[in-house]
Amino acid sequence: MAKPKDLQTRFKKEIAPELQKNLNIKNLMGIPKITKVKINVGMGSYVKAQNKDYSNVIDNIIKISGQKPIITKAKKAISNFKIREGDEIGVTVTLRGKRMYDFLGKLINIVFPRVRDFRGLPKKSFDGKGNYNVGFKEHTVFPEISPDDVIKLHGVQVNITTNTENDETGFELLKAMGFPFKKK
Repeated sequence: MAKPKDLQTRFKKEIAPELQKNLNIKNLMGIPKITKVKINVGMGSYVKAQNKDYSNVIDNIIKISGQKPIITKAKKAISNFKIREGDEIGVTVTLRGKRMYDFLGKLINIVFPRVRDFRGLPKKSFDGKGNYNVGFKEHTVFPEISPDDVIKLHGVQVNITTNTENDETGFELLKAMGFPFKKK
C-alpha cells in the first residue's frame, strides 16, 4: 500500500501544477501559495476568571501547534473593557514551512470533521486580499486536547495568509488544497 503524501509534497507535485493550468499562470513563481498560518487566542475573560493564571491556555496552544506561543499585550488602555496598557490579553503563534503544512493537513482532515454541525466553510471569511480566517468556539475540536483535562473552554482563531491579491485566487488555492467550502 502506498504511503499517504503529506500536504506539502502533494502541493508541490499535484496541486501547484493543477493551479498553474486552471489559473493560466505562465511563470512558476506566480502560483499562489500559503505563506503562514497564525493561531490566536484572546484571554480577556479567561484571565479575569482564573486570577491571571493563563498557563493552561499556553499549554493548549503548544499542544495544538507544536510551538511555544508569544504573549500579546495591550498597546493602549481601554476603559470600557477594563484593560490597562501592558495587560496580557492574548497568545499567538505563527507557523511556517513544514509545521504549517502539517497543521493545515490536520485542520482539513481531522479538525473540520470534528466540529459539531459542520456544513462547510463560508466563502465570506476572506479579507479582500486572499487571506482566510476561521474561528472555533471550543479548543476541544483539536485532537491533541483531551476533554477530561479542560479547565475552561476558550476559542481559537486561525488566520491563513496567502500571497494572492484577491479573494477568488485565494479561494481557488484553498479549494484545491482540500478545504471544505459550502456548496451553493
